[in-house]
Amino acid sequence: MDVVIDILKYALPAIFLLILAYMMLSNFIENEEKRRRYFLKKETQKSALPTRMLAYERLTLFLERIHPDRLLVRVPAKKVTVRGYQQLLTHHIRQEFEHNLSQQIYVSDEAWQYVVNAKSSTVGIINSWAQDLDPDAPGVELSKHLLNKMMEQETHPIQNAIRVLRNEVRANF
Repeated sequence: MDVVIDILKYALPAIFLLILAYMMLSNFIENEEKRRRYFLKKETQKSALPTRMLAYERLTLFLERIHPDRLLVRVPAKKVTVRGYQQLLTHHIRQEFEHNLSQQIYVSDEAWQYVVNAKSSTVGIINSWAQDLDPDAPGVELSKHLLNKMMEQETHPIQNAIRVLRNEVRANF
Protein backbone atom coordinates (compact mmCIF):
# COMPACT_ATOMS: atom_id res chain seq x y z
CA MET A 1 0.00 0.00 0.00
CA ASP A 2 2.85 2.35 0.81
CA VAL A 3 4.32 1.71 -2.63
CA VAL A 4 1.05 2.71 -4.32
CA ILE A 5 0.90 5.91 -2.29
CA ASP A 6 4.53 6.70 -3.13
CA ILE A 7 3.83 6.13 -6.84
CA LEU A 8 0.74 8.34 -6.67
CA LYS A 9 2.78 11.09 -4.94
CA TYR A 10 5.02 11.31 -7.96
CA ALA A 11 2.56 10.33 -10.70
CA LEU A 12 -0.31 12.72 -9.86
CA PRO A 13 1.77 15.92 -10.08
CA ALA A 14 3.35 14.61 -13.30
CA ILE A 15 -0.10 13.85 -14.79
CA PHE A 16 -1.36 17.26 -13.63
CA LEU A 17 1.63 18.98 -15.28
CA LEU A 18 1.12 16.95 -18.45
CA ILE A 19 -2.57 17.98 -18.65
CA LEU A 20 -1.67 21.59 -17.91
CA ALA A 21 1.04 21.61 -20.60
CA TYR A 22 -1.36 20.03 -23.10
CA MET A 23 -4.03 22.64 -22.39
CA MET A 24 -1.57 25.52 -22.68
CA LEU A 25 -0.06 24.17 -25.89
CA SER A 26 -3.45 23.53 -27.51
CA ASN A 27 -4.61 27.02 -26.50
CA PHE A 28 -1.43 28.52 -27.98
CA ILE A 29 -1.83 26.58 -31.22
CA GLU A 30 -5.49 27.62 -31.48
CA ASN A 31 -4.59 31.29 -30.95
CA GLU A 32 -1.82 31.08 -33.53
CA GLU A 33 -4.26 29.54 -36.04
CA LYS A 34 -6.78 32.36 -35.39
CA ARG A 35 -4.00 34.92 -35.78
CA ARG A 36 -2.83 33.34 -39.03
CA ARG A 37 -6.42 33.28 -40.40
CA TYR A 38 -6.90 36.92 -39.39
CA PHE A 39 -3.78 38.07 -41.25
CA LEU A 40 -4.64 35.91 -44.23
CA LYS A 41 -8.15 37.37 -44.34
CA LYS A 42 -6.77 40.89 -43.96
CA GLU A 43 -4.33 40.33 -46.84
CA THR A 44 -7.05 38.80 -49.00
CA GLN A 45 -9.38 41.72 -48.34
CA LYS A 46 -6.60 44.14 -49.21
CA SER A 47 -6.07 42.48 -52.58
CA ALA A 48 -9.82 41.96 -53.18
CA LEU A 49 -10.76 45.58 -52.48
CA PRO A 50 -9.75 46.89 -55.93
CA THR A 51 -11.64 44.01 -57.56
CA ARG A 52 -14.78 44.72 -55.55
CA MET A 53 -14.59 48.42 -56.32
CA LEU A 54 -14.18 47.58 -60.00
CA ALA A 55 -17.30 45.41 -59.80
CA TYR A 56 -19.33 48.31 -58.41
CA GLU A 57 -17.95 50.56 -61.13
CA ARG A 58 -18.76 48.05 -63.86
CA LEU A 59 -22.30 47.53 -62.60
CA THR A 60 -22.85 51.29 -62.43
CA LEU A 61 -21.52 51.61 -65.96
CA PHE A 62 -23.79 48.77 -67.07
CA LEU A 63 -26.81 50.52 -65.56
CA GLU A 64 -25.86 53.79 -67.20
CA ARG A 65 -25.39 52.08 -70.56
CA ILE A 66 -28.82 50.43 -70.49
CA HIS A 67 -30.66 53.57 -69.46
CA PRO A 68 -33.01 54.25 -72.40
CA ASP A 69 -31.73 57.82 -72.87
CA ARG A 70 -28.16 56.62 -73.40
CA LEU A 71 -29.11 53.37 -75.09
CA LEU A 72 -31.00 55.17 -77.84
CA VAL A 73 -27.98 57.33 -78.59
CA ARG A 74 -25.63 54.35 -78.74
CA VAL A 75 -27.92 52.05 -80.74
CA PRO A 76 -29.23 54.02 -83.72
CA ALA A 77 -32.58 53.18 -85.33
CA LYS A 78 -31.34 53.27 -88.91
CA LYS A 79 -33.46 51.49 -91.48
CA VAL A 80 -35.24 49.16 -89.05
CA THR A 81 -38.86 48.83 -88.05
CA VAL A 82 -40.24 49.36 -84.57
CA ARG A 83 -40.24 45.60 -84.01
CA GLY A 84 -36.67 45.28 -85.26
CA TYR A 85 -35.48 48.22 -83.16
CA GLN A 86 -37.23 46.81 -80.09
CA GLN A 87 -35.45 43.49 -80.60
CA LEU A 88 -32.15 45.28 -81.20
CA LEU A 89 -32.47 47.29 -77.98
CA THR A 90 -33.48 44.32 -75.84
CA HIS A 91 -30.73 42.19 -77.38
CA HIS A 92 -28.20 44.91 -76.59
CA ILE A 93 -29.39 45.09 -72.95
CA ARG A 94 -29.22 41.32 -72.53
CA GLN A 95 -25.77 41.21 -74.09
CA GLU A 96 -24.52 43.93 -71.71
CA PHE A 97 -26.05 42.04 -68.79
CA GLU A 98 -24.41 38.75 -69.75
CA HIS A 99 -21.10 40.56 -70.04
CA ASN A 100 -21.43 41.73 -66.41
CA LEU A 101 -22.91 38.59 -64.82
CA SER A 102 -19.71 37.70 -63.01
CA GLN A 103 -19.85 40.93 -60.99
CA GLN A 104 -22.58 39.48 -58.80
CA ILE A 105 -20.05 37.63 -56.65
CA TYR A 106 -18.55 40.93 -55.48
CA VAL A 107 -21.73 42.76 -54.45
CA SER A 108 -24.41 42.03 -51.90
CA ASP A 109 -27.47 40.00 -52.82
CA GLU A 110 -29.65 43.07 -52.33
CA ALA A 111 -27.56 45.20 -54.70
CA TRP A 112 -27.50 42.44 -57.31
CA GLN A 113 -31.28 42.07 -57.07
CA TYR A 114 -31.67 45.80 -57.74
CA VAL A 115 -29.43 45.48 -60.81
CA VAL A 116 -31.44 42.52 -62.12
CA ASN A 117 -34.71 44.34 -61.47
CA ALA A 118 -33.43 47.44 -63.27
CA LYS A 119 -32.46 45.36 -66.29
CA SER A 120 -35.78 43.52 -66.34
CA SER A 121 -37.76 46.72 -65.87
CA THR A 122 -35.92 48.41 -68.71
CA VAL A 123 -36.58 45.51 -71.07
CA GLY A 124 -40.21 45.44 -69.92
CA ILE A 125 -40.59 49.19 -70.48
CA ILE A 126 -39.15 48.97 -73.99
CA ASN A 127 -41.40 46.02 -74.84
CA SER A 128 -44.46 47.68 -73.32
CA TRP A 129 -43.96 51.02 -75.02
CA ALA A 130 -43.16 49.37 -78.34
CA GLN A 131 -46.63 47.81 -78.28
CA ASP A 132 -48.11 51.32 -78.41
CA LEU A 133 -46.77 51.69 -81.95
CA ASP A 134 -47.27 49.99 -85.29
CA PRO A 135 -44.67 47.18 -85.48
CA ASP A 136 -43.89 48.02 -89.11
CA ALA A 137 -43.35 51.76 -88.50
CA PRO A 138 -39.80 53.13 -88.72
CA GLY A 139 -37.64 52.46 -85.66
CA VAL A 140 -37.15 56.19 -85.17
CA GLU A 141 -40.77 56.32 -83.99
CA LEU A 142 -39.95 53.97 -81.14
CA SER A 143 -36.92 56.06 -80.29
CA LYS A 144 -39.03 59.23 -80.09
CA HIS A 145 -41.77 57.45 -78.15
CA LEU A 146 -39.26 56.09 -75.61
CA LEU A 147 -37.68 59.51 -75.11
CA ASN A 148 -41.06 61.16 -74.59
CA LYS A 149 -42.15 58.49 -72.10
CA MET A 150 -38.83 58.72 -70.22
CA MET A 151 -39.32 62.47 -69.78
CA GLU A 152 -42.70 61.80 -68.18
CA GLN A 153 -41.25 59.40 -65.61
CA GLU A 154 -39.96 60.82 -62.34
CA THR A 155 -37.77 57.90 -61.31
CA HIS A 156 -36.55 54.83 -63.07
CA PRO A 157 -35.47 51.49 -61.55
CA ILE A 158 -31.98 52.15 -62.90
CA GLN A 159 -31.68 55.22 -60.69
CA ASN A 160 -32.75 53.18 -57.67
CA ALA A 161 -30.18 50.48 -58.43
CA ILE A 162 -27.39 53.05 -58.82
CA ARG A 163 -28.42 54.62 -55.51
CA VAL A 164 -28.21 51.22 -53.79
CA LEU A 165 -24.76 50.57 -55.29
CA ARG A 166 -23.51 53.99 -54.15
CA ASN A 167 -24.85 53.47 -50.64
CA GLU A 168 -23.25 50.06 -50.42
CA VAL A 169 -19.89 51.42 -51.52
CA ARG A 170 -20.12 54.25 -48.98
CA ALA A 171 -21.07 51.85 -46.21
CA ASN A 172 -18.42 49.23 -46.93
CA PHE A 173 -15.40 51.22 -48.06
